[in-house]
Amino acid sequence: MQVAAHLTRRIVSGEVEDGRAPSELDISREFGVSRVVARETLKILASLDIVDVAQGRRVVVRPRAEWDYLNPLLIEWLPGEIVGELLQELHQMRWLLEPELAAMAAAGVTEETLGRLRDELDRMAALETDPNAYLEVDHEFHMEICRAADNRILDRIMYSARWLGTASRRITNEAPAALRKATADHTEIYEALVARDPARAREAMRKHLANNSTLLAEKEKQTRRATRR
Repeated sequence: MQVAAHLTRRIVSGEVEDGRAPSELDISREFGVSRVVARETLKILASLDIVDVAQGRRVVVRPRAEWDYLNPLLIEWLPGEIVGELLQELHQMRWLLEPELAAMAAAGVTEETLGRLRDELDRMAALETDPNAYLEVDHEFHMEICRAADNRILDRIMYSARWLGTASRRITNEAPAALRKATADHTEIYEALVARDPARAREAMRKHLANNSTLLAEKEKQTRRATRR
């Protein structure tokens, strides 16, 4: 894993020439590891869609647009500026999907689901001084809405993005009074679901995401200012 992380960072930095990644033999010699470890390293990189490995051919770097950005390993290994870009792209995805998921949920939400959402809201209110615990409840609230929309494909898309979602929430939760505002936003979404009003649920979700977008943009500005110093 350590070698794979190092090679990923090297590829991202542009140190790999002509799209040719190190071979199993190259890795074994450079890092002083066995051929078995070198082979497993390449398997990890291939599982992340970073390289293509074919027997009898050189190991080549795949186009960056095709890497598995939903994999938590890759997110952990990428530099901060790229993660920041991915979080902005995640927000674009959420803006496209989640308002419609909320509207779909409002049209058919059950009393059982509303009860679970109410419990999660109560937990949010009690955890506004504990950002780490709060983000877990926050994630589950959104996934509960996704499940209530009753679309398995959309559910898996949202679930697959959970690691990026956690990274995004860690940033937005840092802002002053962010968790109190988030609880208020979630309450508005919940009330729209209770009313079984799709249009109201859609707009409440859009408002919540717009507030998050503002927080992410402010964090990005702070990061850029710090980088220039």
